Amino acid sequence: MTETKLVILDDDPTGSQTVHSCLLLTRWDVDTLREALLDAAPLFFVLTNTRGMDAQRAATLTREVCWNLKTALNALARSGRVIEPIMISRSDSTLRGHYPVETDVIAEELGPFDAHFLIPAFIEGGRITRDGVHYLLVDGQPVPVNGTEFARDSVFGYQHAFLPDYVEEKTHGRIRADQVERFSLADIRDGCLARLLALSGNVACVVDAETHADLAAFAADLNAAAKHGKRFLCRSAAGIVSALAALPPQPVAAADMRRYVRSDRPGAVVVGSHVGKTTRQLQHLLQEPDIAPIEIDVARLPDQDKDVLGNVLDRIETAHAQRLTPVIFTSRTELRFANEETRLAFGEVVSAFLMEVVRRLPADIGFLIGKGGITANDIVSRGLALHTARVLGQIVPGCSVVRCPEHHAQYPNLPVVIFPGNVGDDGALAMAFRRLAGPVPVLERKSVETIG
Repeated sequence: MTETKLVILDDDPTGSQTVHSCLLLTRWDVDTLREALLDAAPLFFVLTNTRGMDAQRAATLTREVCWNLKTALNALARSGRVIEPIMISRSDSTLRGHYPVETDVIAEELGPFDAHFLIPAFIEGGRITRDGVHYLLVDGQPVPVNGTEFARDSVFGYQHAFLPDYVEEKTHGRIRADQVERFSLADIRDGCLARLLALSGNVACVVDAETHADLAAFAADLNAAAKHGKRFLCRSAAGIVSALAALPPQPVAAADMRRYVRSDRPGAVVVGSHVGKTTRQLQHLLQEPDIAPIEIDVARLPDQDKDVLGNVLDRIETAHAQRLTPVIFTSRTELRFANEETRLAFGEVVSAFLMEVVRRLPADIGFLIGKGGITANDIVSRGLALHTARVLGQIVPGCSVVRCPEHHAQYPNLPVVIFPGNVGDDGALAMAFRRLAGPVPVLERKSVETIG
């Protein structure tokens, strides 16, 4: 009997922001992939961090994951355990990432697929798609994403919010806009199984969604088509992942996450993202009590990194001894670079510095929050050197909590919040801190228990 498993190649660690109880992999050797394929959860994530790489490196790494996954699947099939993966290339809900590089590689190595779907809707983050246009809700009003700061990203910028045009733009005309299949809200709400069953040739499709019910309806039809033997690939945000997995509520409600904090100790927050939302959230967090702000002047890196590191570590130790939570954040002025290669290289310098800070945090911190997709990925994979981690659930909508294993050499059982750079309202980071640092007020507890 053939089983199915959702396999999500995640270009940063934030795709688990709508699910729980599944594994995150920071390495993808055959044995680790086999372990994840046999895990009881119906899905797992491979944290590739390709959004922090250039296109060539992203393609090479994605190919390596696919080769190893194919090897693990074939070995299990020979032993009588046949697993048919539903592949998801999870990326940013604001359309930034290596599309079509990653989906092309996945199709080459694990295809043929009947279709690949762009499904960027992420309801928790205020991203919806209507009439083929992808929107960001700003103060409750839909703004086409090509009119937002995300479209001006120096590496992954784009001109179009109408998804068929976006596909044509990103494929440089290889897939024309008029070749893209559109699944409208009416299609989804009326049921689209018959259309899904008729797809072939890895046709590009774009999918509307305004609500969780829209994603659930499309996921149900997609799963039904897969059971009829259709093979699909999704390029999506996190929303469709939870719809396809259909998990029950998380074991510990968001408002009760403090129970995971170690020994009632203060924690630490590391902020690397530079998007405007992160800066506003940081400003709110720094107004909270029992916080010690520690700014890193990235313009001094790497030339003065030893001096900067010594100063930062001294300030962290002082704050921790006073039972304060140090908030370590990079300077907010984004530097200008001559080209993409130089920008990415400097990003790696800053990340390496932050990970050295993480590795030298006080051993008895109670919790850790990583703010920013690439920053959080590096914390999990490099700073904490976790090979696998299990998602406990979400502490605020769109923000996962994982925990270090009990045998971790430095931080056993440490809860770690993976907080994307562009998720949540201005007070969301402060709320996550409050839920870990102290008792949640009764009124707030009542208002958020449905999140869990």
